[in-house]
Amino acid sequence: MKTIKGISVSRGINIGPVYQFHHLDLSFETRQVEDREAEWQRFQDAVKVSKGRLQQMYDRAVKEIGTDEAMIFDAHMMMLEDPDLIDGTMSGIMDEGLNAEAALLAVCEQYCDMLREIEDKYIQARVTDIQDVCNGVIAELLGLGNDAGVRVTEPSVIISRDLTPSDCVSIQKALIEGFCTIEGGTTSHTAILARSLGIPALVGAPDEIEDIPPETIVIIDGYEGVLIIDPDPETIKKYERKREAKLRIIGAALEHAKEPAVTKDGHRVETFVNLGSDSSEDINDAIARGAEGVGLLRTEFIYLNMEKMPDEETQYEKYSNVAKGFGESPVILRTLDIGGDKQLPYLELPYEMNPFLGVRGLRLCLKNPDLFKCQLRAVLRACSHGNLRIMFPMVTKLSEIRRAKELIGECRAELKKEGIEVIPYIHVGIMIEIPGAAIMSDLLAKEVEFFSIGTNDLTQYTLAVDRTNNSLADLANAFDPAVLRLIARVAESAHRYGKTVGVCGELGGDPIAIPILVGLGLDELSMNAPAIPIAKQIIRGLNFEEVKKLAQEVLDLESPADVKAKVFNTLPVIADLS
Repeated sequence: MKTIKGISVSRGINIGPVYQFHHLDLSFETRQVEDREAEWQRFQDAVKVSKGRLQQMYDRAVKEIGTDEAMIFDAHMMMLEDPDLIDGTMSGIMDEGLNAEAALLAVCEQYCDMLREIEDKYIQARVTDIQDVCNGVIAELLGLGNDAGVRVTEPSVIISRDLTPSDCVSIQKALIEGFCTIEGGTTSHTAILARSLGIPALVGAPDEIEDIPPETIVIIDGYEGVLIIDPDPETIKKYERKREAKLRIIGAALEHAKEPAVTKDGHRVETFVNLGSDSSEDINDAIARGAEGVGLLRTEFIYLNMEKMPDEETQYEKYSNVAKGFGESPVILRTLDIGGDKQLPYLELPYEMNPFLGVRGLRLCLKNPDLFKCQLRAVLRACSHGNLRIMFPMVTKLSEIRRAKELIGECRAELKKEGIEVIPYIHVGIMIEIPGAAIMSDLLAKEVEFFSIGTNDLTQYTLAVDRTNNSLADLANAFDPAVLRLIARVAESAHRYGKTVGVCGELGGDPIAIPILVGLGLDELSMNAPAIPIAKQIIRGLNFEEVKKLAQEVLDLESPADVKAKVFNTLPVIADLS
């Protein structure tokens, strides 16, 4: 028996045999072709078939894991229409006489090399997407398209150096016991898909996992972040009991999911969902799991799914769908959060050396008022179908909020002039994800109705740590007292002026963080839908006065480890729920 440590990116426990997955050998000979027109046609045919396969993957992903995650394959289809990719390959075939495989690979490698030179882990991680798309076409050109994907025949723990989105979706959901990979990070597609599927997953494991013989029984523990190889019977029984206990807790939480989250001494905390689509399936699933509203509607899903700028009518229909789905419950719509690390091909944004500190979020929208006003008009029109609220991302200073509110006023006036009725007032809030905004939150609170704290970026910017860099995973920790002190300051500022404050980052759904956030006075916690039932159960078991004291005590601790230990020592039940 041997225990290997990895980085947990999805919770859960499973026991099963190892399936070692190795990608297809796509090696080929670079050669000159005689009939360049025929070779160009062969490439176009392969692209067409690849698009068809991606469409099948998209449809399957929508059905099995949700529209939000299926967007990965929409993006891959868009890559196959990228003019640089197509034109570069055509040039290699028609001008240089290369075979299609060699021409495509040359363009792919050139593009990937360019991305690797950018000192941003998020962008570098997109190299996997480009390679996945190009390898799919090359597999078709080599006649191997039908052999691609993971061929699992029994429930297994999938072990690989890395897994692409198409690898993950090629596996039947019922046959996945867990993922363990050498490469990948907390924001990798493997991690995103694993969390959506509700299965344990580890990344950053050592190279030696590739030496584990197929069919070896392993235990994958996504709570502790370990892979136990060839466990003895006693260890297996121990983990089976642990898994059954976790499943009972989840089942009990689901039974009470639609009940309000009220502490034992009567303090109410709203629990909202983070949503990235307007599909009825995603909306109904969130409501069934106890969502009392939407704390974060990521509107960029509309833009990322289209080949050109979405018009006002398209956006109006999408926002209306979500508003109708949640009725009178609040739907907090984050305006376009794009730029820097999240590119839209049709926007032709300039290259930035440090995109996380670049023109993104509200900064981008204010520099492109026509783009921004198109979205604001759609939101104002959709308000008549529900309880929509507007939230601006990446806010730095008061003047940005005031200018954005002026644009809302301009849009309202334009719509009225056109004879379109709009509601007289809409709640406006901002995301707090920049330390400067947290420090100045007492002034910002005077200009808005609510705050929502984006703990992912707030942690990154506060601690000067790239949250996508695996080698710095121990530093990129939202439990750091420095981050918690900023959250406490924001909550105090909001309440001083009678405003509400929530959390929409990953911390909001973390069982260990919930007692601290409630104790700091957060009015609302927003999270991924699967986390809601447990979050509500935790809140119902808390005493508000007790966790207020706990929250103040952790602010004086030295490290994230100390903070977590304090929570466990004060509230031992959290260990069972986390």
